[in-house]
Amino acid sequence: MSAPVVSPSNQAGLRPDVAGLIAEPRAQVLVIGGGINGIATFRDLALQGVDVILVERGDYCSGASAASSHMIHGGVRYLENGEFRLVRESVQERNRLLRLAPHYVKPLPTTIPIFSTLSGIVSAPLRFLTHKQSKPKERGALLIKLGLLGYDSFSRDGGSVPRHEFAGRKKSLAKLPQLRPDVKYTATYYDAAVENPERLALDLVEDARATGPQARSANYVEAIGVSGDEVLLRDTVSGREFSIAADAVVNTTGPWTDLTNQALGSPTTFMGGTKGSHIVLDNPALLDACAGGEVFFENDDGRIVLIYPLNGRVLVGTTDLEADITQPAVCTEEEVDYFFELVSHVFPRIPVDRSQIVYRYSGVRPLPKHDDTAPGFVSRDYRIETSRLGGGTTVPMLSLVGGKWTTFRALSEHLANETLELLGKTRRVSTERLAIGGGVGFPTTTWATDSWVAAHASDLGADRARALLARYGTKADKVIAALSESADDRELVSVAGFTAAEITYLVENEFVVHLTDLVLRRTILAFVGRLDQAAFDELSLVAAHALGWSPEQLAEERAVAVKDLALFHGLELDAAPAGVAVTDKSSAV
Repeated sequence: MSAPVVSPSNQAGLRPDVAGLIAEPRAQVLVIGGGINGIATFRDLALQGVDVILVERGDYCSGASAASSHMIHGGVRYLENGEFRLVRESVQERNRLLRLAPHYVKPLPTTIPIFSTLSGIVSAPLRFLTHKQSKPKERGALLIKLGLLGYDSFSRDGGSVPRHEFAGRKKSLAKLPQLRPDVKYTATYYDAAVENPERLALDLVEDARATGPQARSANYVEAIGVSGDEVLLRDTVSGREFSIAADAVVNTTGPWTDLTNQALGSPTTFMGGTKGSHIVLDNPALLDACAGGEVFFENDDGRIVLIYPLNGRVLVGTTDLEADITQPAVCTEEEVDYFFELVSHVFPRIPVDRSQIVYRYSGVRPLPKHDDTAPGFVSRDYRIETSRLGGGTTVPMLSLVGGKWTTFRALSEHLANETLELLGKTRRVSTERLAIGGGVGFPTTTWATDSWVAAHASDLGADRARALLARYGTKADKVIAALSESADDRELVSVAGFTAAEITYLVENEFVVHLTDLVLRRTILAFVGRLDQAAFDELSLVAAHALGWSPEQLAEERAVAVKDLALFHGLELDAAPAGVAVTDKSSAV
């Protein structure tokens, strides 16, 4: 999604993260852009002992990185584009993330329904050679079989996931009885889903900052220009402007890369992102029909489509439309109609309607400029461009073009290596086997999980310890310690499974600045349709108490949140319901 519609009024004083930047306004590297790739680069450089600063104009992981399909995948369809290097790297990174972040990245069986045997065997090679969108033609069994054989060949690392399997009509309908009855085959292979990508990104931020005081970061700080050889920044909360001097600048602002470079006096035309939208459905029949896995197929218009269970709901996506980066990316009613057609294309007997949509979202992919190339054939690979800050000759600047969730670790390694070369430094730590955040020591068997729960159940009970382990990985031990010492660990009236103390912990320890940070990215309540009016009101009060908001600040925070939730996510809430008021911090809850 885009930046917030409006900004709440300035808060008194400066946030500690911002005050720290102003007090020591110099670093070896300044990373601009706190999406998944900027955050991962920040972490990688911090692990090398580099004095590094990360700034993000919104919340961490709130832009393009918050609008993904929640997939960690090898990109089987990229084979048709000839992007073999990207597929190989993506498959290897998928397998690696299953090991390094097992608390959030989970295996996902993926099934392709197939309705012909030979279809596409001529048109696919033509698309491969020309990268032009020919008349859409469904891929048949032979073509898909060849593709999956190649796909499996990239995953020879000890069998992280099973090889693909083919099934005929009878077995396919026995497994997925709601499929279109004219299905001829199904092909099933494994990829992975990231259940809570925003929390995975927060783990990376905290990993970086844990390396020491040389790794600093601040959200809601935007790059607005240059002052000599320094980057001019603005704290969007207080309005305070200040400069940071760095030996190298790294631009990881995704779809906004050209706009950032323009602001920094180095105009570029690298980017040409496309818009992708998704909807989340509360539809038990469709959830059951997926049988615990993703259904992945090509629609009649040639677009690749996915339908899969996620956090007890069904995610449906995605579109691939030309985008104007200067305009908010929103999921339109036309796209919703398109998604409903997708579902009926594969599961014709399962009704879907707008009353089942609990959440919708849209974003712009950080793709390179592609001129006349059809959106589906634009490369999903990445490259690194070199220039100079402000068009001068002193401070080198690296701009990331492209990138996707699956390859963030490998991409950040490449970007960090180029940055280290500019600094005359060498790599001292590899991230290839370094577990991420709550994935450190995460139990991956039933016995190990039970043992972890038993070891942490004395204060809050086994059920609560198990729930927190699932929510935070092994970082749950810090949450449990904080909750066990809290005097207000009462379950929220409107949000089952959460307590006031847990929400307060998130607000106070996870860089929450605005109400939207809490409801959209520190929890998945909005995503799964649990952010009703009562929940919104109660969470507002807990956040106000934790951050010491005045009544006026709380009212403004609620107004911004309600406007954003309606525009970007289709959630209709009241900004000022009767009975919600805060007079001072002590009476906020």
